[in-house]
Parts: sequence; structure tokens; C-alpha cells
Amino acid sequence: MKCPSCGTGRLESSYFDGLFACQSCSNCGGELIMLRDFNRWQEQHPESEFSVSAEVEVISEDTSRAMICPLSKRLMIKYRISADTQHRLDLSPTVNAVWLDKGEWNLLKEKGLATKLSEIFTDHWQHEILDAETAEVMHELYERKFGDQYEKIKEFKAMMNSMRNRSEVIAYLLAEDPYSTDD
Repeated sequence: MKCPSCGTGRLESSYFDGLFACQSCSNCGGELIMLRDFNRWQEQHPESEFSVSAEVEVISEDTSRAMICPLSKRLMIKYRISADTQHRLDLSPTVNAVWLDKGEWNLLKEKGLATKLSEIFTDHWQHEILDAETAEVMHELYERKFGDQYEKIKEFKAMMNSMRNRSEVIAYLLAEDPYSTDD
């Protein structure tokens, strides 16, 4: 099979990180793994943790263009790995095959996500990333809008959230003259 990433290398039978069978590119060093093989290995080794060797400098490539799965011949879908990076992994949903560009496995290990490989491709995981990004955007917006007062406003909001009579306090704050009997 031809490599879906570099297009010049051939995929050859190999062992992924010495753990289970995969297909490795003879040219670019990318690897095609079947999620079922990863999941089976992980079920048999639930105590396993992955860490990056201190001598390994984590440099990961990320194929920016769309790739075609060498097994299904269909488009692979890109999935973000976390909110703190734009890095994405490629999944062929037809056959549940994951393409890892050179260095991506080390990146996952460095970020503590290697044991979460299957979870990355779930709707829940992707929504968590989107929620975290949205929260960051809103935080920056409020920071610009409220300036130096933002921290005090957050403290006040936290205090308000713990009050049982919160709606009365809000009514008090919003009233033009809370001591007036005029409507």
C-alpha cells in the first residue's frame, strides 16, 4: 500500500511502539494503526502508562491536507487532540484506522493522551475541546470589556451563585432606585 501522507513511501508491516501490529511508512515514518488493535492491547495491559523518554525531543508533524485511507480509499477525518493545540489526528471511520504522522505518538505521550487515543475520536471529547475554546474566547472578551474590574466581578458572581435569594439581590441591583415605592 502507498503511504497516505507522503505518497511516495510504502506501508510495511511493523509493530507500533513494539506493542502491536501496524503499517509503517518506509519514507516518512508515519504509522497506520487499527483502533481495534490498540484497544485490544490496552484491555490486556490496563495498568500501562506511556511516557516520553527524556532523550526524545518531541517534534510532531501534522498533515494539513486531507488524506485518503489506504484501506478504504475514503477520506480520513481530522480530529483535534486538545484545546491547547491545533494538532489533529486522522481517522478513517469506515475501518477505524488512525494515521499517526511521525512524532504524533510522542506528542500524545507528552500530553498524557496516549491512553486516551480511542476517546479522542468521540463526540464527547471533541465537544469538550470546543467548550474549552469557547470558554477561553468568552474569558478574553470579558477581560477586554471589564478590564481591571473583571476579577472582582468574577468574585462577586461566585458569591451571588451561592446565595439562596439570588433573584432578589439581582432585582435590587437592577432597580434604578431600590428604596423607592414608585414603579
